[in-house]
Parts: sequence; structure tokens; C-alpha cells
Amino acid sequence: MITCLLTVVVATSGFSQEQSLKLWYTSPASATAKDGTSPWKDDPAWLQALPIGNGNIGAMVFGDVNQERIQLNEKTLWNGSRDDNDNPEASRYLPEIRSLLFQGRFKEATALTNKTQICKGAGSGTGNGSNVPFGTYQTLGDLRIDFGKSSPYEAYQRSLQLDDAIVRVSYQQEGVHYTREYFISAPANVMAVKFSADKKGALSFTATLDRPERFTTKAANGELVMSGALNNGKGGDGMKYITRLQARHKGGQLKYSGNQLIVKDADEVVLYLAASTDYLPNYPVYKGRDYAGLTAAALKAATAMSYTQLKQAHVKDYQRLFNRVSLQLAPIADDIPTDVRLQKMKETGNDNHLTQLYFQYGRYLLISSARKNTLPANLQGIWANKVLTPWNGDYHTNINVQMNYWLAENTNLGELHLSLTNFIQGIEKPAAHSAAVQFGGSGWCVNPIVNVWGFTSPGEDPSWGLTTGASGWICEHLWEHYAFTKDTAYLHKVYPTLREAARFYLGWLVKDPSTGKLVSGPASSPENAFEAPDGSNGTISMGPSHDQEVIHELFTNVLQAAGILHQSDPLLDKLREAKANLLMPQIGADGRIMEWAQPYPEKEPGHRHMSHLYALYPGYAFNEAQAPQYVHAARKSLEYRLQHGGGHTGWSAAWCTNLWARLKNGPEALKTFNDILLHKSAANLFNLHPPFQIDGNFGATAGIAEMLLQSHEGMVTLLPALPPEWKDGAVKGLCARGAFEVSMSWKDGKLSAATLRALKGGGCQVRYGDQIVVMNTEAGKEYPLDALLR
Repeated sequence: MITCLLTVVVATSGFSQEQSLKLWYTSPASATAKDGTSPWKDDPAWLQALPIGNGNIGAMVFGDVNQERIQLNEKTLWNGSRDDNDNPEASRYLPEIRSLLFQGRFKEATALTNKTQICKGAGSGTGNGSNVPFGTYQTLGDLRIDFGKSSPYEAYQRSLQLDDAIVRVSYQQEGVHYTREYFISAPANVMAVKFSADKKGALSFTATLDRPERFTTKAANGELVMSGALNNGKGGDGMKYITRLQARHKGGQLKYSGNQLIVKDADEVVLYLAASTDYLPNYPVYKGRDYAGLTAAALKAATAMSYTQLKQAHVKDYQRLFNRVSLQLAPIADDIPTDVRLQKMKETGNDNHLTQLYFQYGRYLLISSARKNTLPANLQGIWANKVLTPWNGDYHTNINVQMNYWLAENTNLGELHLSLTNFIQGIEKPAAHSAAVQFGGSGWCVNPIVNVWGFTSPGEDPSWGLTTGASGWICEHLWEHYAFTKDTAYLHKVYPTLREAARFYLGWLVKDPSTGKLVSGPASSPENAFEAPDGSNGTISMGPSHDQEVIHELFTNVLQAAGILHQSDPLLDKLREAKANLLMPQIGADGRIMEWAQPYPEKEPGHRHMSHLYALYPGYAFNEAQAPQYVHAARKSLEYRLQHGGGHTGWSAAWCTNLWARLKNGPEALKTFNDILLHKSAANLFNLHPPFQIDGNFGATAGIAEMLLQSHEGMVTLLPALPPEWKDGAVKGLCARGAFEVSMSWKDGKLSAATLRALKGGGCQVRYGDQIVVMNTEAGKEYPLDALLR
């Protein structure tokens, strides 16, 4: 763990400022992609539309000339409701299941586990929570704008400018030049859409609001209102929602009539949209927000200011976050539309401009979908176009929600991490109920699926739904925010949550009769299977490497936090003793990390999950300084997995990018990242599992940062995995553990300038290649690292 804070100011490297940080296209989002495919069979144009958001409200802009569609989301909009899914009969079967597993009677153990270690009632095992209390994240609906035309148009361009978070559309039609701007303001919590033309009276349209089900839209009191209540999964009404639309115009006429907003012959029109639900994260009620009052107040405040003022406040708020980091890999002008660039990569294999664009797009998506006082980014961030979102758009805790936040700290968006922190602490009470009722234990625990209603039980099938290691994994994020900021006030706040997660594992771990070591179980290695010694298909075992690595890390972090906060507690002695007696991952005869406690043959050698490599990334117990043998074995494991087809989903390839970066292998890290661009990216650069999962975008962005800067080995390491394709470049504002910011430039593959700014001060080591600089720093000061350039 690094003990100082540094910020590096980038020196010039011959590059100008980042050029054309935008996704841009020469046609609207349409039903068929340019290559003739329809990757999103029910709504293929959606994967060409452009996302905007403020953490509460999200939208996808299609940019159609004659009939515009803006698909809407509100982050809390879930059907379903609170339900008690913990099974009070489950815990009494645990000793028998463990005994069967220790005896090698896997078939019997699996049958008993499948029967007893599942939730009561329905979770989301089928990915269909829409008709049960578990629920699903849903589309808010669509704002549709009909211009009443069908004539041809020309000079069309549609873009998402990443440095101001504004979508723009421009075109010429019937001799008139039209422009549009779309953004969602975080300060105002409204979406604004401005329509302009270079000819007076050229704007006429009707606007409507709709969604696939359970809505009413009507004009009332000078606005268009869509409202309703979703299905609670128990035969009644659940969450209530409202969407309000108002307009301001120059010239022409505007009226609200029936279920329409009607504009005739205007010179300029600005639409303002506010949306909310009655959801509050107040377990066990989950209701109480004044959604009607909040939306009315938001529109009143937004329309009281000028459009220019609203836009300026939006840009200032957004750039406060976005402008902290810049990356320059390509000095060329951006003269190729984004979708064409993506297709050209199939010929070139690499595009540095697209790489730096994808990196900043990931940061843009996190800013847009996860502000610190909102729910965390879900499986699709904030953007979903269905009433049944894939996998319910929930919070999968066996990697997915965690991967969403891998980029938060190292790309200088640490306060956005707090959206996950708050959510974790918000589910602690229902998770404590699960620990007590489902498992007969103390502390708290979650399993792989979590929703906004406090579902923390196992899923319907233990092969994927019984992963108690999920608690320790999400706790890593509580620790990481401290590791990067050294904020002891924050650590005081999260320490009880970390401690109670560790308390659960103290009661969960049991002694392996053959080794005398403590093991977790019954547990899966997410979501993999093995050939059991009795010939059965095994998914549940005792002491899978993933669980052991996660629990070891959690115990380590709790003990470190206790020392920092000067805590004295008998529980800490028990943690030290248990940590010393944990079964650690084994290295097999073939030199690979064993995924399970015994060398069971994999059913799927190319499995998408790399669970047994957790301690390499995102953990860091497998490191060159302290455990080089594990690093070597992890490399062999990764090579084997990939040789057999691993990394075949978008998010899995993102994980592999980070694993290769931790292995200091830039060429392989870039190869894996480029595979995402080549095979797992939609036209709008959404990452495809498939279908769309935003964790791949966020994970790949984190991987690019990890190639440039690492801080998990007790020092700040510059350019640890720089590929030859990035021979010239510059980066500013990346963060390192210990509360550092780092900026640097390089030429012909070698560091040419670097600076560090200490945010908290203290001792620090910085490494570049074989050179190490040791220094003492003062908070707020910058330090050039010229000694590393000799």
C-alpha cells in the first residue's frame, strides 16, 4: 500500500490538446446497422442511439429528422416490491452438505444443496423478474417528436461531444438548416432539448410521451404529464412514477391538447423534461419520495432561467469531473465517423484514436449514470429500452456491479464510487437478515443477485445463485476508496460495514478435516462447473479459490482499517487467527492456479469468468513483490483459459485486459482490448456481452488506465504495460493508491516527463522500469520526477 499522495502534471509531447472528443455519425440511428446486422433484434436502432444522463435521468437520442425518438429512463424505476425470500430451513442442512462434500459425495451434496440452499419464492433465476416481486429495471418510455415531414434531407451529422456531454444534430431540409442540442443537467435534474432553425417560423411538431404499458398521458396546467404505477409482482400496484414535459418557444404558437404538446411555426423551441418515482432506499418500506412535488419544482426552477444559463451550469458541473483526466495516443484529426472507424478496425486491427475515445467514453458513461447521491450504475448503467431488461438490469455481485466501478478511482472519479458505497450500506440490514435467517449466522452477506428492494438471498439455482463470496468482493470497493483517498472520516463511516461482513465469514468458515485449514462453503466458483470425483457435474464445493482469496483480502483490509482507526476489539484477534489458518489457493501440477481446492477437471476450460484470478485483479495479493510464484501461475492460468476460448464476452474481455495489464504485458492487454472494439462493440460503442452490458465499457476503461499506471505493489509504477502501438503519448490526472494524481508523457516508448502532486503528503516510492525514486511529500505540492528520466 502506497503511503503518499501525488499528482502528475503532463508535460508536452508534441501533441496538441485532445482533438474531437466525440462520437459522430452521418445518419440517424436506424433499424439496420451499416454492415446489415441487427445486434439488438427487438430494437436494433437503440445500439446506434447516443446516451445522455445525470445519474437520475437517462436518455437515448436517435436523431431522426422527421420523427425523433428520445428513449427515457429514470434510475429508480423498477417494478416488483419488497419480499421476504430468506429460507429459515436452509441453515440446518449446511452441516450435512459440508460433510457430504468433504467425503467426496458430490452428487448427493449437490442434490441436497439444490433442494435446500435456495431462496424462498422466486428470485430472478430466469432473468424474468417482471411478474414476481424481484422485479426488473424498466424503460421510462419514449418522448416522440413528429415533425410531419417526409422530404429528403442532406448534410446530416449527429454527435455526442464528450467534453461537454451534449448531443448535437444538424441537417438541411427544404432549404432550411436545422440544429438540435440535447443534454441532461445534474444541477437542475432536467433534460433540455433545443430545436433551432436559420429561417423564422420553420419549426412545427407534435410531441407525445408513451411507454409499453401502465401509463396515462394528458395535457394539464401548461405541461404534458405521463404517470402511472408499475406491477408490484403480487397482483397490485407498486412503484409510482411521473414524467413532466414543458416547452418554451420563440415565435409561432404552442399549446397542450389531449395527450400532445403542439408547436406551430416557431423560430426556436426548448423542451424541458423532469421525471421521478416515489422510491426511497428506506428499508423495508422503499417508498416516500415526493416525486410529484420534486418534478414540478425542478421544471419551475429550470424554466425560470435562460437556456444559456441552464446549459452553462450543466457544462460546468460535468467538466468539473470530466476534465480531471486527459489521454493522448493519436495526433491525427478525427475525420472518420465513429461507426466507420469501428468497421475499418477489421482491416487495421488497431486505432489509437478509437482507443482514447473509448477510454473517455467510459468515464463519460460513469459520470452520466452514477452520481454520488444516486443508485449505483446497474447492468446497463442507466439506459434500458425494455420493460424486461436483460438479467433484470439488476446488481449482479459476482463481478458485474464491481466492474462498473473499477475505473472510478484510477480515472479520478472517486466521489462517484460513493453511489456504490451508499448502496452497499443501504442493503446491510436486509443482508443481515439473510445472514441470520438463511445461513444462521451473524454479520451480513449477499449473494449474486441484488435489487432495489433489498433482495439479498441466494438465487433459485445454487450453481450460480450461491456465492457468499460476493459480500467480500463488494467490500473491496469500500476499502479501495479509502486506499486512493486516505480519507479517514470516510473510513470511520464504512468500517462497521467492513467489520460485520468479516464477522459473517468468521461464522461461515469451517475446518477442512483433511488439511485443518479454514474453508468457505458450500460455494461455487462463479458460474463455473467441474467434473467431480464421483463422476457427477459439480458446481458446489468447499474452499474454491475465489472465496478463499476474497475472504483473505477482506480480513486483511479490516485489520488494516482497525489499525488506522485505533480500534480495539476481541473480534480482531479472531480475524487474525482465522486469516492465518485460511486455505490459500493451490498451484496445480501443471503450474496453474487451481480454481477449486482440489484439481478437478474443468467442464468448460474456456469459461468466461476468471474467478480464481481475483487476487491478481481486481485484488492484489498475487503480486511480483510478495508472491511471484502466484503471478507466474496466474499467467499460465490466463493463457490456458484464453487458449480454450475464454474472454468471449465483452465484460470477460475487459477483465482479461486488466489481468494482462497486471502481468505487465502491454501487447496482450491491447490485443484483448482491441478484441472488444472488433467484436464486442455496438455502433454507439456500447459493450456487448451480448446483449449490452455496461460493465464491459467500464472494465475496459479501467484496463487502459491500468496499462499506464499501477499502485498495488506498494509503489507507484509508471507505464507498466505500455504496448508498442502506443509509442508516443501523454496522460494527465490518473490516480494512484495513497491519494496521488499522476501525469506523464512518453516518446518512442520511453518516459519523457512526469510529475506527481501529493494530495495528503507522506513517504512514497515511484518506479519506472528498473529505477525507483523514494521521496517524502507534502500535501498539495507537485514533484517532477526527472530522476526517472536519466
